[in-house]
Amino acid sequence: MSEEALTIKIDPLDQAAMDRSRAVWTSVCKPLGSLGLLEDLVVRLAGIFGTEDVRITKRGAVIVCADNGVIEEGVTQADAGVTAAVAAEIAEGKSNINIMADAAGIDTVAVDVGMRDEVSHPGVLQYKIANGTKNMTKGPAMTREQTITAIQTGILLAGQMKEQGYQILLTGEMGIGNTTTSSAIASVLLDLPVEEVTGRGAGLSSDGLQRKIAAIHRAIEVNAPDKEDPLDVLSKLGGFDIAAMVGLFLGGGIYRIPVVIDGLISSIAALLATQIHDGCVDYMLASHMTEEPAGRMVLERLGLPAIVHAGMRLGEGTGAVCLIPILDIALAEYHNAHRFGASGIAQYETLD
Repeated sequence: MSEEALTIKIDPLDQAAMDRSRAVWTSVCKPLGSLGLLEDLVVRLAGIFGTEDVRITKRGAVIVCADNGVIEEGVTQADAGVTAAVAAEIAEGKSNINIMADAAGIDTVAVDVGMRDEVSHPGVLQYKIANGTKNMTKGPAMTREQTITAIQTGILLAGQMKEQGYQILLTGEMGIGNTTTSSAIASVLLDLPVEEVTGRGAGLSSDGLQRKIAAIHRAIEVNAPDKEDPLDVLSKLGGFDIAAMVGLFLGGGIYRIPVVIDGLISSIAALLATQIHDGCVDYMLASHMTEEPAGRMVLERLGLPAIVHAGMRLGEGTGAVCLIPILDIALAEYHNAHRFGASGIAQYETLD
């Protein structure tokens, strides 16, 4: 697949719809702007949908699953078999993400974009590119063609979800070793020391953390990624899961559907997506502030404030799910609150 396949068009947000949405908030009987970021989120959604009548009644979490060859370096507590096991649990509706998503009225789909093991279950969409990536400490994790294919897969998934009537997408991933790949990319894109952006992932010992840091150093040295070329960085240090989420974020812009960032791995994909087309950031919503060290840095680079600060680091899209009940509350107020005109209370004015 050629790089011309990533020549995409993303339209800007509908500013007129956003102005009308702000006017709706102004009419709500309360101090102006007093719901803060919740108001901003609804206005952003109005700009995405092109209408002030904002609804997110059908929501879908897309959990991309893939394995990473770098686990050969002892950078994880679990082995690659866990990826397939959790993917199967997601397909059965029994994993952490399913329980939380069900509580928030969110449909969940698992997608195999590069797991080492096969999961024969109708609930796992099959888009496998390879049986895991190569070990990035010895050379590129993926070929450039594989990377583009994975990105195109994410764009395709976003389009399919839009066709099925979904009004908002949540990103999630499952892949042992993917905080190592994400931290490597963060070090390059943020131009920060590996030690500053690398955390313990799913629970490494101090010795394990040092192995992880050393592996990232080797991967960057061996591959010499060009930080000005997002495909180069992604193919050399990333994974199929990250690449597919890059496509989901780009697809959000292409198909005008909001896409929610989960934690570190998802935010790294979001940052890469903006380097391919900076217009897609308008279609992203940040959910939570991950405990992984680079999480705050990446969201600050994107200019997207996290709504939830709960010390989460589970992955699977569980942080993204937590945004939806908050959005539901905001939208209930937006649509149903009493208005100044009907309350007999004098409307607040914007003061200098």
